Amino acid sequence: MAGHSQFKNIMHRKGAQDAKRARAFAKIIREITVSAKLGLPDVATNPRLRAAVTAARQMNMPRDTIERAIKKASGAAGSDDYMEVRYEGYGPSGVAVIVETLTDNRNRTASDLRTAFNKYGGAMGETNSVSFLFSRLGVVRYPAKVADEDAMLEAAIEAGADNVESNADGHEVTMPIGDLFAVRDALEARFGAPEEARFDWRPTMSVKLDDEDKATALLKLLDVLEDNDDVQNVYANFDIAETVMAKLSA
Repeated sequence: MAGHSQFKNIMHRKGAQDAKRARAFAKIIREITVSAKLGLPDVATNPRLRAAVTAARQMNMPRDTIERAIKKASGAAGSDDYMEVRYEGYGPSGVAVIVETLTDNRNRTASDLRTAFNKYGGAMGETNSVSFLFSRLGVVRYPAKVADEDAMLEAAIEAGADNVESNADGHEVTMPIGDLFAVRDALEARFGAPEEARFDWRPTMSVKLDDEDKATALLKLLDVLEDNDDVQNVYANFDIAETVMAKLSA
């Protein structure tokens, strides 16, 4: 990105970062509100709310902001009536895309997402049109410092997890979606609260992108989808070649 001056460049980047942070906060607040409304407004007895609050704390969201979101869901006046809706489609180069949303207006969200797919070389499909290309699983992540690889593997196996991948960035524990909260609670009792505990879509096959223009087109679509206020998560089955990624990151 070229700026008129170094100062303006820095200010522009800061503004973009602040806007991105605000959007991320809004998405987590929406998840907290929905989680508290669907279950009890108590993190001790509501696993989904507990996961949402953990995510909020990882982003350094103020405690009073979290508490307001929970109270809004359980208050006498109620809260916005959000629905969980999953949209699917294909992006440029035939890359499969899954978009998870929390929306109070399905028509608006569907129209916005369809416009984004069409504008950036894709097409939105029907539910389950691409989900067969992914596996649904639970994921719990810990920083590397909480335990060595053997200790995490042993604890994960005892908790009922399927797999552990450990590296310098941390530990990723995966399990069937029905076991997510049980595994999370077992690991938390031993290592403390995780960095993340969530459901995830993992591609069973990937589309290799070794062309800069194709990769750029796809990333533009994914950015637009993620910036939508109703969108919570975006998943896609692409693999960008290292040489192309290096050019895009330059």
